Amino acid sequence: MPHVSSNGVRLYYEEAGKGTALVFVHEFSGDLRTWEAQMRFFSRRYRCIAFNARGYPPSEVPRSPSKYSYTAAVDDIANVMRHLAVGKAHIIGCSMGAYATLHFGLRYPRRARSLTAIGAGAGSDPAAHRQFILASLATAREFEEQGLGPAMKRYRSAPNRIQLETKDPRGFREFFTRFAEHSPLGHANTLRGVQMRRPPLFGFERRFARMTVPTHLVVGDEDESAIGSGLVIKRACPAARMTMAPATGHLVNVEEPEFFNRITADFLALVDGGRWRPRDPRSLPKGRKA
Repeated sequence: MPHVSSNGVRLYYEEAGKGTALVFVHEFSGDLRTWEAQMRFFSRRYRCIAFNARGYPPSEVPRSPSKYSYTAAVDDIANVMRHLAVGKAHIIGCSMGAYATLHFGLRYPRRARSLTAIGAGAGSDPAAHRQFILASLATAREFEEQGLGPAMKRYRSAPNRIQLETKDPRGFREFFTRFAEHSPLGHANTLRGVQMRRPPLFGFERRFARMTVPTHLVVGDEDESAIGSGLVIKRACPAARMTMAPATGHLVNVEEPEFFNRITADFLALVDGGRWRPRDPRSLPKGRKA
């Protein structure tokens, strides 16, 4: 199995295709397999790379929560690219992976051709942040004490997950069959080290305002926790555009793969063809600056 060492932690990766590189970064409940529809589609024109985050077998599962953080997740993207001799890539992430993708643009802007962030921002609402922390702490304990089963039942019925079950029952079952193969320790440590300790995206508005990497925010219109964060980033960052998928929840690339592939292919073509442009300041409401 191919692995890369990232700051002493072994990460499993897969790749397909040739050309300009695309790097896929998965969400908390998923793994690199959630990008299969994208790997198959985009590898016809791009070099596609997907990897499992630390804590997700067959990547290494460090026992200490200190080995997990949102900054480590960002560095993991950079180290996978370095190992594969990729100087610059389009970065595409979902949820937890979207948070890392956006911060990759802030920390490594010269290594990002573009950023695509799906469903970014869980836990960013200041009014609900404390509840997010408490719920994450309780779930981490549950993973350690009871395994994956109890928490998985709640994820299956989460308001932003039921859309997948309604649209694609077979895909829904497959998604949670894969979830059941994950590491309880890896999930607990990811919650404690990454999810609970990452600053809300709302606190980075000034930095996003200065970011010039072409950015595509993708959100389902039934993913309430991500809509607000997406709008905050869109309004702050002239480099960002936003697409909302109708009647869709959290996993836009899994729920609506053809729609996601099409809008992403269009975005990448604009960037690669030198046709992408930041927001025209004349479109802003009076009194606001780009």
